[in-house]
Amino acid sequence: MPDFSIRLANDDLTFCASHFITFQSGACEALHGHDYHLVVELQGPLNSQQYVVDFVVLHEALKSMLKELDHRVLLPRNHPHINIQTLGNELEVALGGRRWVLPKEDCLLLPVANTTSEMLAQYLAERIFQELAERKIALPKHIRVELRESNGFTAICQFAGDK
Repeated sequence: MPDFSIRLANDDLTFCASHFITFQSGACEALHGHDYHLVVELQGPLNSQQYVVDFVVLHEALKSMLKELDHRVLLPRNHPHINIQTLGNELEVALGGRRWVLPKEDCLLLPVANTTSEMLAQYLAERIFQELAERKIALPKHIRVELRESNGFTAICQFAGDK
């Protein structure tokens, strides 16, 4: 029985965002940004219309997800040492002796422990499964998410459909 995959690698599957990551030593990068590029591959059986997932539907879902991330400061909600407090319309982010105060509307708290490209790729893979399920689209057997943060630097996350 043949195996089928679809791959979306459009030039418009991008978002610009800032972040910082922490290291095991407790050190922290400076706040900086990337122009991220997304590639998604889904593997699974053909449905009754003879495709894995409708390219257009998947593309629309991806664009919607990326719009949420675009031009935001990405912050890790599950980091064990980063303290994030809401102060009216601002977020105060503290780690060790460092402190940032940012407009709340410019930030996005993500359910990750660190905003590495690997964790962002995993977050997007999980969101794709969630989006397909919400749209009542059969889940693929396998998903592969590639997230390029800059030329030559790409993180990849893969899941089986039953995660």
